[in-house]
Amino acid sequence: MDKVNRQWLLKARPRGMIGPEHFELVESALPRPDLAAGQVLVKTLMLGFDPAMRGWVMDEPSYLPPVPLGEPMRASGVGQVVASSNPTLPVGTLVQGLLNWQEYSVGDPNQPLAPVRPLPPGTGPGMALSIFGSTSLTAYFGLLDVGQPRPGETVLVSGAAGATGSVVAQIARLNGCRVVAIAGGTEKCQWLREACKIDTVIDYKREDLAARIAASCPRGVDVFFDNVGGTTLEAALANMADFGRIVLCGAISGYNDETPAPGPHNLMNVVTRRLRMQGFIVIDYLPRAAEAITALAAWVAAGELAWREDVQQGFENIPATLQRLFDGRNQGKQLLRLADPE
Repeated sequence: MDKVNRQWLLKARPRGMIGPEHFELVESALPRPDLAAGQVLVKTLMLGFDPAMRGWVMDEPSYLPPVPLGEPMRASGVGQVVASSNPTLPVGTLVQGLLNWQEYSVGDPNQPLAPVRPLPPGTGPGMALSIFGSTSLTAYFGLLDVGQPRPGETVLVSGAAGATGSVVAQIARLNGCRVVAIAGGTEKCQWLREACKIDTVIDYKREDLAARIAASCPRGVDVFFDNVGGTTLEAALANMADFGRIVLCGAISGYNDETPAPGPHNLMNVVTRRLRMQGFIVIDYLPRAAEAITALAAWVAAGELAWREDVQQGFENIPATLQRLFDGRNQGKQLLRLADPE
């Protein structure tokens, strides 16, 4: 086992685009080997990256406390138990939880926030963080519980080539809905058509978004699942059907703005078309995670769900990998491999 624990600490809170300059690489002592009962020492093997991490570094109230300055950056991960005081998690067990940007961490299956838990049998680190990870749980509960689509309805999805949006689009298709997907770039749009079996795809980088939504949804949009916000939300509001539902999952278009952009100018459509807009956070649904994973596993086994993993390499590249989410370079779920299981 290594004698030091490398960590990336939050050095400064960003204004504007987040980047490697906001983090500091340090070496610290390994966590103490005298673990309390139930605890395990975990070596991080793979980390997951999500747009929500940009909000976690802001010093403002949210659904999670902000990451403190001088502390390791918060992140989901998969690791391997290398020392254990827990008979249910013996040495060698693969686990997942909030392992943060560090090579070693102490985990506890009883901690209230993201307890470490073993990976399901036959599930590797990549699948645990991608198709069976938090982004897919977000897609499942956000669409089915919040959006409540009915067969035959039109579901519009922004950020549809991303880890969350692509699963939303496919679950909507599997539930008998007509799906219109918004993505940026020829390659992402082609993947949605060919791998995800989505017939109608809008390339917002090359097409007039509002006009294409109107042409693609002549009877209006029944459910809009929004990962982007900004002008995309505005275009969807202009094309909602009466009594439509808008699921507010994220607003990545504005996460790195130094000054918040004005809100949509057409919010009055919520009143005139009797719409429902609701935000949600996936942690509220964690007690029901097994329900979603069971459904996702069945679709995966049947070959009905496509997904992509964008896997970067190397501990030194962690901050730069986060930035990939905000400049459009990532292809699917953004991951970084630190080590392989022993």
